[in-house]
Amino acid sequence: MTRPESAQYDHDYDHDYDVVVSGAGLAGSAAAILLARRGVRVALLERRSDPAAYKVLCTHSLTANAYPVLDELGLVPALEKAGAVRNEARWYTRWGWIEPRAAPDGPELPYAYNIRRSTLDPLIRSHAAQTPGVDLLLGHRVTGLVRETGRTAGVQASTPQGEREIRARLVVGADGKDSTVAKLAGVPARLYENARFGYFAHFRNLPLRDGIAHTWFLEPDMAYAFPNDEGVTVIAVLPDKKRLPAFREDLEGSFAAFVRALPDAPPIDSADRITKITGTVDYPLHSRKPITPGVALIGDAALTGDPLWGVGCGWALESAHWLAEAVASAATGRGDLDRSLAVYARRHRRRLRGHQYLAADFARARPFNPLERLMFSAAARDDSVARHMHLFASRLIGPLRFLNPAALAKAAAINLKHRPSPTPPTP
Repeated sequence: MTRPESAQYDHDYDHDYDVVVSGAGLAGSAAAILLARRGVRVALLERRSDPAAYKVLCTHSLTANAYPVLDELGLVPALEKAGAVRNEARWYTRWGWIEPRAAPDGPELPYAYNIRRSTLDPLIRSHAAQTPGVDLLLGHRVTGLVRETGRTAGVQASTPQGEREIRARLVVGADGKDSTVAKLAGVPARLYENARFGYFAHFRNLPLRDGIAHTWFLEPDMAYAFPNDEGVTVIAVLPDKKRLPAFREDLEGSFAAFVRALPDAPPIDSADRITKITGTVDYPLHSRKPITPGVALIGDAALTGDPLWGVGCGWALESAHWLAEAVASAATGRGDLDRSLAVYARRHRRRLRGHQYLAADFARARPFNPLERLMFSAAARDDSVARHMHLFASRLIGPLRFLNPAALAKAAAINLKHRPSPTPPTP
């Protein structure tokens, strides 16, 4: 239930909750819904007063690992009705295009959706507000944590009516990479330099081959074009920071020139750009320990990946789901909360640490390493390896399964078949 800014607090309204979630974006709204469905009383705090507020800096894509969570949330029909585009994709490499396709007579490839955050965020926030057990409190910004016997026991919040204390067994930080909750709880972030910068813009009437997403691995530069809802395509460029001076001198010209130079470039000159070019010149990857006594971190508050991979939205939904599964019973007083939080932390670390390690290494803006050359080149030449890569890119398998000995041996055998025959010596 949404509590408007003008609501007057009375005794019945100003009661304790089981969980306070700070941030009603993707991760926070999903966590609130999933916890409430498990019997948890949730206060969902959002610092912005506009229920239609949304995150701007985003890839606007939900990778296939998020589909089961979307399905459990009951959002799939609403997403398709809103025009979300299934995120099929092809990837350009120096060996040609990698084009994952379903096996003959096999199941379709796993998918989720491309959808703009201006559509997605209000949709899931509204869904949370309508969930029994959730109070959506707009215009509520966390300013402090309530501490008791060495643990967090609630929050202090700035509201339109002044400061307010909201007590709860658990505080969830779903407030992004610069998480206020994490800072107040004293949870440090480990930072990894990102040697690329990024700019993106939205276009209408921009045809893409087969109507599916395109990603360009240019070693070290990157780019992607994602078709979204309402016929809008998001184009992003992520060059090496060595190219930053030229972009700063002429952003419009540099952005257009970069896109025009892409292999099989999307025809931006005949399309309508409907937004300004937006981006960031410094976007480090970071990770935090996802728990401390009385506090859990989800989404970007716990781990911020490299935007070039488009995995942040999927991990936001997954981490919300992992937390709800682990702590719901304990959050209502029917279990050991610290032990439940430890279960969540182990799952978060096990599922995401390997992905983040590889992403942080690639964020140094380097060419492919030998293993990457092996797998990407084979995927451009063989449909089964392309499907294997699709599972990894969708974060449905981890690095160990992606680079398992059988997959590496198969890739090596495929590439051996494509080695050029030696030229016979001239007599």
